[in-house]
Amino acid sequence: MNQPQQPASDAIEGARREADAHPYGILLVDDEEAILESLEFTLGDDYRVFKANSGPEGLEVLDREEVALVIADQVMPEMSGVEFLEKVIERKPQTIRMLLTGYADMPSLVRAINDGRIYRYIQKPWEPEEVRLDVKRALEAWALGTENVQLAANLAAANERLRAENVYLRQEVTRKYGFDQILGSTPAMQRVFEVMEKVAQTDATVLLSGETGTGKDLVARAVHYAGPRREKRFVAQNCGALPDTLLESELFGHKRGAFTGAHADKKGLFEVAHGGTIFLDEIGETEPGMQVRLLRVLQDGEIRPLGSSETRKVDVRIIAATNRELQAEVESARFREDLYYRLRVVEIAIPPLRERREDIPELAHHFLDAANEKMRRNLKGFTNAAMDRLMAHPWSGNVRELENEVQRAVALAGDAETVSVDLLSEHLRGARAEAPVGGIEMGVEQDLNRAVDELKRQMIRQAIEETGSKTRAAERLGIPRQSLQKMMKRLELND
Repeated sequence: MNQPQQPASDAIEGARREADAHPYGILLVDDEEAILESLEFTLGDDYRVFKANSGPEGLEVLDREEVALVIADQVMPEMSGVEFLEKVIERKPQTIRMLLTGYADMPSLVRAINDGRIYRYIQKPWEPEEVRLDVKRALEAWALGTENVQLAANLAAANERLRAENVYLRQEVTRKYGFDQILGSTPAMQRVFEVMEKVAQTDATVLLSGETGTGKDLVARAVHYAGPRREKRFVAQNCGALPDTLLESELFGHKRGAFTGAHADKKGLFEVAHGGTIFLDEIGETEPGMQVRLLRVLQDGEIRPLGSSETRKVDVRIIAATNRELQAEVESARFREDLYYRLRVVEIAIPPLRERREDIPELAHHFLDAANEKMRRNLKGFTNAAMDRLMAHPWSGNVRELENEVQRAVALAGDAETVSVDLLSEHLRGARAEAPVGGIEMGVEQDLNRAVDELKRQMIRQAIEETGSKTRAAERLGIPRQSLQKMMKRLELND
């Protein structure tokens, strides 16, 4: 354990702390004053040296001073060197410990190593340069240990911050995709909510059907985050966005060398979503080969990566979506019937926007608030004429088209306080409705204003009949009660 002696001519520089820090503290404990003075002379130029003539006195110094290294004599009255070092471990375990001994007593040294956990022993008489080198190395080890402790503490604190941030982000995601973020008060949407609430607490496979832009992705996420798998991952893949081979690799993963460009093993989305939910959008776009592989996952809960001969078990909830009539696809042999029924354990049909026009004012104001915040605008609402145009439009792109229209209007608003007709797209400003609206056949020759008035009459009648009062009807329609009364008077509607 002793280091080889250094030539007396080699100057050993003391261990150095970082800039502006005071020198390391060293505690010397020995009952012989001459030994203490000799060690102080050897080390005093490079370090702060504290002296004690006994173990108890040394412990007092240790309690009040910052000490990085202790050098204690093995044989002392009251308390032996090993006993003293054992108490040093109890009080300041990071302190480096060295032992002075004048005897080649191996049992004592073994006990010192085991019980006192000494870094080095120094045999009397010693060479000053050897002591300086031992002390320098010991203090460098102490500095490294102290730095590691600090790094570990910093890492623990960072992990705790990340854990707290992760909890917060999960709460934010759950809030963002909560049921209350899907707007709609019409009977058709209320039926959607009822099914969503029931199916969310199960692991049943769900098929979402509806036109493009109706919000199928939002419904899928809401079902996931309202269910027992909310703590696990939600992953989504548009099945119509990739060719069959790439889609298979994306969903099931691949082994290195499975195809050109596969330079490493890759996990598929089914493995990534293990324990959580995978959302397969546009499932009707898949080819027959892919449909067979998806059927195996649904039947057996197994996947096989490309280029592998081994299957892997996965525990994943599947939510699929389509804008096609899958029943018709089955009848025309473009979609497997067995896969269709496996996916359609629970089907949620999301109505197009034209079939729930009463929701348009609420949706439009919701998108207006979001666009105001994003673009730092402060538009208060829509003029009556602008809202009439929004209500009359067929919205072939559904809710997504409405959101884009509102965002466009806010972007072009400038200093305007409300969204007027002039801020709407040209096809909303001037075009007449091209499809039946609320049961009204609107031909090209019919005047747009008269058609809008007739639509308002129907909506007002329906709202009053279903709610039982003008106050609640006004709330459903998204307008003040006074505005409803004025509108009824203008439209010659009796109470």
